[in-house]
Amino acid sequence: MPPVLEVRNLTKRFPGITATDAVNFTLEAGEIHAFLGENGAGKSTLMNMLYGLYRPDEGQILLNGQVVQINGANDAIKRGLGMVHQHFMLVPTLTVTENIILGNEVVNGLLIDIASAQQRIRTLAQTFGLDIPVDALIHDLPVGVQQRVEIIKALYRGADILILDEPTAVLTPQEADDLFVVIKRLKAQGKSIIFISHKLREVLALADRISVLRRGKLVGDTTPALADEAKLASMMVGRDVVLHIEKSPATPGEVVLDISHLQVADERGNIAVSDVSLQIRRGEIVGIAGVQGNGQTELVAAVTGLINPLRGTIVVAGADITGQGTNRAIAAGMGHIPEDRQQHGLVLSYSIADNMVLSTYDIAPFAKGLIINEAAIAAQATTLVQRFDVRTGSIDALASTLSGGNQQKVVVARELARPLNLLVAAQPTRGLDVGSIEFIHKSIVAERDNGTGVLLVSAELDEILALADRILVMYRGQVIAEVAGADADRNQIGLLMAGITPTGAEA
Repeated sequence: MPPVLEVRNLTKRFPGITATDAVNFTLEAGEIHAFLGENGAGKSTLMNMLYGLYRPDEGQILLNGQVVQINGANDAIKRGLGMVHQHFMLVPTLTVTENIILGNEVVNGLLIDIASAQQRIRTLAQTFGLDIPVDALIHDLPVGVQQRVEIIKALYRGADILILDEPTAVLTPQEADDLFVVIKRLKAQGKSIIFISHKLREVLALADRISVLRRGKLVGDTTPALADEAKLASMMVGRDVVLHIEKSPATPGEVVLDISHLQVADERGNIAVSDVSLQIRRGEIVGIAGVQGNGQTELVAAVTGLINPLRGTIVVAGADITGQGTNRAIAAGMGHIPEDRQQHGLVLSYSIADNMVLSTYDIAPFAKGLIINEAAIAAQATTLVQRFDVRTGSIDALASTLSGGNQQKVVVARELARPLNLLVAAQPTRGLDVGSIEFIHKSIVAERDNGTGVLLVSAELDEILALADRILVMYRGQVIAEVAGADADRNQIGLLMAGITPTGAEA
């Protein structure tokens, strides 16, 4: 029998770049085929062609031995392909059932047949072990359950091939383990799965085959039995990579960040941070662990001056900066790697060079009075582009032309290029490949060793465990536990992230 999916010499070009270059692979029935690659390696472009969002410039896509042309997502769905995106495509104010049948409603007369739809959803959920509350509103569900809704939505539409794009990015370790059980059950039921991830450990635990893309080319295929994390990282980057950063024990100094009884509301007016107090000292990394949506975003926004807290105080290096905005935070010696690089980290319509000095454009050597020193700005950008391996043809290129990973490198380069008292790093390696992650982790540790206090917020528990000297766990807007980094246990932290305390009770 032919493979359920075959790709032959699939090529896609954009101005100045070949995103995928004659890529070939197959997907068999009941197989989990994982894809790894650096930023810009071509993974997203390849999947977007399979799902009909891009049209190939060259090459063929075959389904069950037949050459097909996939004209858009609806056509892909009709042909049995489903895609679960990293950022869920759900309407928060609708119920689970309404989200699953949206655009694919069964009508009984003039009314939507909700009862029949729910019965079919319950059957699918039971078949694949995807327990979901069919009447619940999406915004009331944890992210792990929302992801199950996305999977059932694809199955409801008849998907036999599932593309899972970074499916564990927003899950606790326990939720990720639950997802793996579901994926294996899907495989046992004959579904074929393309699994895209940057987490090497997950790929080795789950995949039947692993393909690695590098700069648009398929550079290798392997299996978990023939590979380990170091080999996969080397295939992705083209060199040996240090996966576990060596760092000496912290030698904390004076308090550089003092947060007292902080209360912060989210954009809808709900209390997101509730009576949080914490301190960070010079020369230590304090990691905030937690599933996204438990107040970390609002905590960082208040500390960095993006929003005003309802009450409480924020003191940086002895200066009270509470509610005084971002300029005051910068003046106090704070660097900020924001969670949303495009909204809060860059001006996309500015050049790379101008973005490199957004925090310092008005001081020497980049300005004298009202006069901008273009030569100094260019020299700074040239140095940082080389040091941080920002892949661009010119420092005059607009930030909007860079890949997401290279945009992140611009932000990190700018924030680490000046003396700091405090570095606030929110999701600092989101969207980065293993080589870039290695470099940024080393840079954060070096910043700590230079006497900077570091507040690290990450949805990646492995990142917290690797870097943090102390770990604080946030759950529903509160810090519910503190654990020494050297004593941290992955499973224990994962349970705390889900709100389960050592006594077994929910926090």
